[in-house]
Amino acid sequence: MAVFACAGCGAELTGPVTEVALPPHARREGGHRFLPALLEPRTFAVDPEPCEPPWRPWHEIGADEATVRGVYAPVGGLWFGPGGAVVLAPGDTRNTVLIPEQCNGCCAADGGPNLACERCGRTVGTRIDDCYRWQAVWLYPGAVRRLAVAGPDRPTGDGWTVPPMPPVEPDGWWSDRWSAAVAPALAEVLAASGGEPVAVPVGLLAETFGRTLDRLLPADGPARTLGLAGPGLTPDPAPDIVLVPRHPWTGAAWRPTGDAVPVPLDAEVWTYLAFPPAPSTARLPVGEERDDPLPPHPWMLFEPDRRLLLHRLARLPAVRQPWLRAIYDRLGDGRRY
Repeated sequence: MAVFACAGCGAELTGPVTEVALPPHARREGGHRFLPALLEPRTFAVDPEPCEPPWRPWHEIGADEATVRGVYAPVGGLWFGPGGAVVLAPGDTRNTVLIPEQCNGCCAADGGPNLACERCGRTVGTRIDDCYRWQAVWLYPGAVRRLAVAGPDRPTGDGWTVPPMPPVEPDGWWSDRWSAAVAPALAEVLAASGGEPVAVPVGLLAETFGRTLDRLLPADGPARTLGLAGPGLTPDPAPDIVLVPRHPWTGAAWRPTGDAVPVPLDAEVWTYLAFPPAPSTARLPVGEERDDPLPPHPWMLFEPDRRLLLHRLARLPAVRQPWLRAIYDRLGDGRRY
């Protein structure tokens, strides 16, 4: 386990926390008005991408310099500060204070340098708890030091056994986490398609992946197949492209056997797709009547998070191929595709 201390005075700014992978919905904004904490208590994740000033717009960067930074298509701009920001649940912070004049959000704090060390006053990060944002504290990499403390390095278990994440909220909205998780996986499926059609099995996989693939890829020609593979699930015959779970602690993708192209997907979303709950077949006793609510059912078609889809596509070298670059540009023009 670890605690994070102020790089200036050494004050401990967190309780003991265990490292997990950065969840795919970390950059998701929007959805329900008030969102819960991004991470579970007593855990933290590290964002490898730069997130601090200076910010440089695309016209100042150019394709060559962007390629060095792992970006292969035009974006609005890039941060050029250090990567490695630490994110954790707000309840795991200690000895920090808000900077009131920096808390300029709609309903609460919406980011920016608004969190300081209580002891020395050094700005150490940002607190986010505004509407339509995941509640989190982000500690700036240059402002804190990581200290090892006694305790387990990982949560208990093997990490692959996770509860399934339902795709639909009780009020009929598609889950924000599903929208965020499907988007980067969809980007990699597009790249793996080679510009050919992708056949998707009927059902939830078709609702969440197939509809968008059908809109973006050609309708004619030999189709590649998409399926699932992972712990306890070995498809036979194997599809050409397989969605595999992404380990929630390490971020590593499950490695399938054979020649199928693996595409990582959030483990809780994958678990629901691979092992959906069986519908109840129980019948009420004779003479008993109840008015139980119907199972949640979406009242609109599923849409992956377009911003996260573009974010991942821009960081895939395959986007330099003309057919995929055309899809990227089509998605980025703001119109329905």
